[in-house]
Amino acid sequence: MSDSNSTPSSGGLTVNNLSFAYGKKTALDNVSFQAHRGRCTILLGPNGAGKSTLFSLVTRLYASKIGSIMVDGRDLSKTTYKALADLGVVFQQATLDMDMSVLQNLRYHAALHGLNRKQTHQRIEQELKRQGMYERRMEKIRQLNGGHRRRVEIARALLHEPSVILLDEPTVGLDIASRQAIVEHMHELVKQDNLAVLWATHLIDEVYENDHLIILHQGRICADGIVSGLLEEFQADDVGQLFQMLTTAQRVA
Repeated sequence: MSDSNSTPSSGGLTVNNLSFAYGKKTALDNVSFQAHRGRCTILLGPNGAGKSTLFSLVTRLYASKIGSIMVDGRDLSKTTYKALADLGVVFQQATLDMDMSVLQNLRYHAALHGLNRKQTHQRIEQELKRQGMYERRMEKIRQLNGGHRRRVEIARALLHEPSVILLDEPTVGLDIASRQAIVEHMHELVKQDNLAVLWATHLIDEVYENDHLIILHQGRICADGIVSGLLEEFQADDVGQLFQMLTTAQRVA
């Protein structure tokens, strides 16, 4: 496999030998990888590959007795509160209050993270302006289209200045223009803020050539490296062909 450590910066998210099962059904099988700061790490896999299970473990919705998860050097199982405080999450399902304004949603989230009034005002203004949403801060969430709601959720995830961002299929249900805008915007933010981003998707066109790509299939990692290096290693013309090769191949037990 290609060297996934060829990245701009250290730190971020480290997963070591992580396994998880639902009863007798294995969802993740000895998964290890690093998502470094300064680059998008794309977790690409078909439905049922284990992406959602992995995200549930990183956010502590589930806990695994096998393996470890480190968030910027903190062991998630031993310093759970501090490790989770360094995470920003954009879930696949919308989690904004539809009857509250953009501003009210963000103020509520800032309060949960213990930001004082001055910090809250500064952080909300900064993030909404970066998302191009400041002029719409008084509008209720239900008045916004899907792409703009996603921008509010990204602003919310960044409010407390986390070092690691989890994006769980963030563009599902968006039109092509909105989806492309979100993908470009997040790639820019990664470089601007030196973030570590773990981005779960099944959409090939969301992967950039210099992204760190992890292909997850049947609970196992079958490719891990910079996209350009993986294409050369597996002699694939593009990510779509690479994905097809690795996820349709018969696994040998």
